[in-house]
Amino acid sequence: MIPEPAPAVPDQGEAALPPVSVIMPVRDEEPYLADSVHRILDDGYAGEIEIVLAVGPSQDRTAQIADELAARDPRVVVVENPTGRTPAGLNAAIRASRHAILVRVDGHGFLPPRYIETAVDALARTGAANVGGVMVPEGRTPFEQAVARAMSSRVGIGGAPFHVGGQAGPTQSVYLGVFRRDVLEELGGFDEHFTRAQDWELNHRIRAAGHTVWFEPGMRVAYRPRSGLRALVTQFRGSGRWRREVVRTYPETASMRYLAAPVAVVGLAGGTLAGVAGLVGGPAWLRLGFAAPVGYAAILAAATVVEGKGLAPRARAWFPGVVATMHLAWGAGFLAGVRAEHADRAPR
Repeated sequence: MIPEPAPAVPDQGEAALPPVSVIMPVRDEEPYLADSVHRILDDGYAGEIEIVLAVGPSQDRTAQIADELAARDPRVVVVENPTGRTPAGLNAAIRASRHAILVRVDGHGFLPPRYIETAVDALARTGAANVGGVMVPEGRTPFEQAVARAMSSRVGIGGAPFHVGGQAGPTQSVYLGVFRRDVLEELGGFDEHFTRAQDWELNHRIRAAGHTVWFEPGMRVAYRPRSGLRALVTQFRGSGRWRREVVRTYPETASMRYLAAPVAVVGLAGGTLAGVAGLVGGPAWLRLGFAAPVGYAAILAAATVVEGKGLAPRARAWFPGVVATMHLAWGAGFLAGVRAEHADRAPR
């Protein structure tokens, strides 16, 4: 049974805030969807709010829960997303929405109180086209806690402010995002070619069109990390593949930050093969190739000492393996790229 959401009660002591539309692409979100929606409705936002759920084909009760939420509260609207793909769902939700400010939320995202108000204030104050904040991974099991620490660490996932925090200001990309509708319509919305990395790709186009993407550190959204090694490999391999597609489409976005992981994969594989060849009859100097995996292992050990502080012993034990999995899966995905049937567009 889904509880009745609390009705919106505007604060008459505050200036009127603009209406907003929350856009949510959802698929297989049964454990999280009702809680996520209720947190949005209970956010405390004093302006008008609507939530548009773009529901993709699911293997669980996501569609039924979405319909029940809409039946109980007129602020919730359900539209279909037949492909189930995130950018298609976002575009479907945008088309069905009514307001000039669009707040992106994932089906397993949990907004903190006053998140929307903070975003609306930042949009007005900065004139940005998109504002967003920090993804805050919250793990429950030792494995998830190790993933959460790695995902908020420079050694695990790089130095993007929406992962590690930083000062407010213009940036390349942000987590989720709160957008001005007129800019999204100007740019044609999300590019549905990009099954993954569609947020980064859109933010690149926003900046290329002369608009600002703004990082607001006070906007912090909880995120549930993957709960198993296989799921983590799948996630990061897919991220690497689609970031390669972004670079293929926009060659000017290539940087050492994105090339480091694939270079590491090549170096580790080449060094290990060379070392093995030196052991089984090749020239002895080929054994120097083992310096690559040994050196990488030393770096992981040092990172665990520094970045693993405060983790429980079991989570700390998982940490180096989790970081290596992120690096190698992402790098291998980047090297593989997107399969030909999906990469059917010429670079821009």
